[in-house]
Amino acid sequence: MKITAQDEYGLRLLLQIARANQNEGLSISQLSELEGLSPSYVGKLTRQLRLAGFIESTRGQKGGYVLSRPADQILVKDVLRTLGGPLFDESFCNSHSGGFRFCTNSVDCSLRSLWTMIQQAVDHVLADLTLQDLIQPKRTLEPLFESLSQKGNSSD
Repeated sequence: MKITAQDEYGLRLLLQIARANQNEGLSISQLSELEGLSPSYVGKLTRQLRLAGFIESTRGQKGGYVLSRPADQILVKDVLRTLGGPLFDESFCNSHSGGFRFCTNSVDCSLRSLWTMIQQAVDHVLADLTLQDLIQPKRTLEPLFESLSQKGNSSD
């Protein structure tokens, strides 16, 4: 399980767009320059984000991408699921059965329980985190992250 480049760069592009002037937006070339990514890769990511309803494009000479709704209404959990999917999905087990058609551990699998628990913990934290939260400076975010961590620990 790992955070992919697509997850990282997709979120970074959304944060750049969220910080930008919402009347003008940011073009693919501007986003490319700001993040040091190729225009084609930025185009691929912005297309994904647009199709998922997180951003919309504006036309014209100063056209670009803007958020489709306020940053405090865009959950990080939803963005990450769009970009790369969950860290763990039950279908994972079907594709990792070794040389067998079905996993030999499908009935009583402690690893599947572990992965499911980790996914639920990640979902729990990300469900309360918005783009607006991530726009804040790191020092401002530390209390929020601490609060989310405590909330996750107290719900056991």
